[in-house]
Amino acid sequence: MAYAYDDQNIFAKILRGEIPNKTVLETEHTLAFEDIRPQAPVHVLVIPKGPYVTYDHFAETASDAEIVDFNRAVAAICRQMDVTADVGEGARFISNAGEHGVQEVPHFHLHILGGRWMGRMVAKAE
Repeated sequence: MAYAYDDQNIFAKILRGEIPNKTVLETEHTLAFEDIRPQAPVHVLVIPKGPYVTYDHFAETASDAEIVDFNRAVAAICRQMDVTADVGEGARFISNAGEHGVQEVPHFHLHILGGRWMGRMVAKAE
């Protein structure tokens, strides 16, 4: 499957420095920043710096270095924000993909949400 990356999406603009953000962590391959519409006391968006549309696109085509860097960044952010399951009370990790996943920005991003009870993940379909 071919993924069409739109380099004018808001996260691409953030990566180019055209739009400011509240950076939580930046590494060689990853940028994490506070969500502008937080849904929990902790709501951080983690994005790869490469042009990946969805999580499966990233997992399939990113380099080993990018994948390792991204995952290590997620772990570091959880520690930094005190939402690890070992010392905190845990977190929810969400990545929406495509129309059915209600993806709003066509750049792979992982939401880290924590600091409160999240409730059930999805409602049962009727």
